[in-house]
Amino acid sequence: MRAALIPVLALLAGAAGSAWGQAGIYTCVDAHGKRITSDRPIMECLDREQKELNPTGTVRRIVPPSLTAAERVTQEERDRRLAEERLRAGEERRMQRALLTRYPNAEVHDAEREKALQAQQEVVEVAQRRVQALREQRVKLDGEAESHKTAEWPARLKQQLDENDQQLKAQQRYAAAQQDELKRITRRFDEELARLKLLWAQGAAATAAGPPAAVVPAAR
Repeated sequence: MRAALIPVLALLAGAAGSAWGQAGIYTCVDAHGKRITSDRPIMECLDREQKELNPTGTVRRIVPPSLTAAERVTQEERDRRLAEERLRAGEERRMQRALLTRYPNAEVHDAEREKALQAQQEVVEVAQRRVQALREQRVKLDGEAESHKTAEWPARLKQQLDENDQQLKAQQRYAAAQQDELKRITRRFDEELARLKLLWAQGAAATAAGPPAAVVPAAR
């Protein structure tokens, strides 16, 4: 009977050893400087780094310290900021590539600036001419109103004066907004040019440096 149990016990021992190997071996040095080894994460080292070893003794992975609730919040906030920074950096690289694709050199950028400013200047001039026309109309209406200074103004004249006043104010606001847009376009091209000068210089430096030299294998 005992002889029959020996193979079974050996099989169980082998299975236990296999389970140990699959689970890994945890090791750490606790707060008192004592090295501890276990087949599971070590409670005495939850506040410090632990190593999970393979059966051969090599490091399978590093188990970081367990964090408190406050530490987890801090870590999550740090991770969030890093993710946002990576996102901003990626967006900045995309914008730089788009700028270089659209404006490969200063000549193209200058031509685009001139075209945009000319188009907006035409809008400004149209708005200013409309303001001037309304002012001239107002002078005529005021002259007509002056002729009725001893009598009540006709309803038609009162309506024309009110409409002129409203239209003039609206057109002046529009003309001012278009003038601001002209300044905004100028600032945009100035800012783009400052960025592009750096990008063009970097591209020129990279081109001048050429591709990396090929590594020639040493003669045997």
